[in-house]
Amino acid sequence: MSDLKQFRLPDVGEGLTEAEIVSWKVQPGDPIKVNDVLVEIETAKSLVELPSPFAGTVADLLVAEGDTVLVGAPIIAVETGTGAVAAAAGEAEPDAGTTEPAPSSEPASPAAGGRQAVLVGYGPLTTSGKRRARKQAGSSSGGAAAVSHEALNQAFATAPEEPDPDVPAGDDVEDAVSATPEEAVPATPAAPAPADGNRPLAKPPVRKLAKDLGVDLAEVTPTGPQGVITRSDVEAFAGGGAEAAPVSAPERTYGAPAERETRVPVKGVRKMTAQAMVGSAFSAPHVTEWVTLDATRTMRFVDRLRVHREFTGVKVSPLLVAAKAVCLAVRRTPEVNATWDEQAQEIVLKRYVNLGIAAATPRGLVVPNVKDADQLSLRELAGALGELTATAREGKAQPADMAGGSFTITNVGVFGVDAGTPILNPGESAILCMGAIRRQPWVHAGKVKPRWVTTLAVSFDHRVVDGAQGSQFLADVAAILEDPGAALLH
Repeated sequence: MSDLKQFRLPDVGEGLTEAEIVSWKVQPGDPIKVNDVLVEIETAKSLVELPSPFAGTVADLLVAEGDTVLVGAPIIAVETGTGAVAAAAGEAEPDAGTTEPAPSSEPASPAAGGRQAVLVGYGPLTTSGKRRARKQAGSSSGGAAAVSHEALNQAFATAPEEPDPDVPAGDDVEDAVSATPEEAVPATPAAPAPADGNRPLAKPPVRKLAKDLGVDLAEVTPTGPQGVITRSDVEAFAGGGAEAAPVSAPERTYGAPAERETRVPVKGVRKMTAQAMVGSAFSAPHVTEWVTLDATRTMRFVDRLRVHREFTGVKVSPLLVAAKAVCLAVRRTPEVNATWDEQAQEIVLKRYVNLGIAAATPRGLVVPNVKDADQLSLRELAGALGELTATAREGKAQPADMAGGSFTITNVGVFGVDAGTPILNPGESAILCMGAIRRQPWVHAGKVKPRWVTTLAVSFDHRVVDGAQGSQFLADVAAILEDPGAALLH
């Protein structure tokens, strides 16, 4: 006896509403056990692996790699039951006379009280499944979330052996599915083109080919999976299926626009960064102040720490001194470590410092934070900063690492940039920008000498932080970088 179960995209934390399917770790027909990794997804800030709540055999992958899926939408179908579970465990199916109960494939029920757990993909589905739901030709608008067990069973009975590729309409990607030759077309009749006014299903390269050949896609009979028009469909139509209008070849002295431009879909980290920065820039009145200082003593202090036995195995840099300076300066100006609560019309002063460090990664800008950084020693802070930035650059930072930040440092100096006007991380009231430290002529002890000079900039929310408070905070940080011994005064 077998049963078909769907695994729905869970909320992996911090109010996730959607995620991108990065890579499937299983394929239809694969046996799986409970907690086997099924798929790797990309949330707003991190890559997360999802384990299976079921034991059985993978029946179908309901979404394709690269798709953006809403929380609660079915993403995979698993065949469970006695036979499927035994196959997954590598055991023979029990004899008919065996009375041993079959292993349960139901996930554990959530704990009573509080927020209902949705780790294994259960919970209310408040919206339709996929953002771009695949449609059968001539069907209505039902998405993946509305698929019943009977419909899935019917689809499995009639589907070809290879899993149907998804059709990301609108994404500028290459046609990854080769055109189906005429002799390989299944005996079932080809699905007609949509008659309800919907746009014909075809990938961008196929649409471009149709445009170049003067073919109206609405008149082409699709032969691809799910009613998709393939390249061969267009070529066959243009070559003899119907009389295509002659198209004069345009002059392409400098190449067509499509050959000179690249379109990058806005999703994942880039999408969330854009939304956060727009929201912050147009909701919090930003003010930015600068100070240029002599950081020679900091550079000497860093050199001593690098050879100190207590700091063996950890990265020591001027950023470490700046991070410690921020934690100390916050004590005198707590307004820079606060949140503006618009709904309650309150300023929330935080008695802890969750220090965020903006990190440039191949996936985009992420801001993980060191929890309770103000409670750490300098050695502990150095280790925490090193681990956090390394994890972020590897793309392994979890949503919890990015949540709950109270103050952020962005270090543009690593790119050789002198200063900038940073935008606040949403929910925070200040951010410090650290510029490059360069050897420059500087008046020291009445003489012009080459010294290590840098520029700091602080942006703050003027609803929370007054100009005097922002200036005091920046001056305190600068004083510690000019003379690390000044930290003893805080």
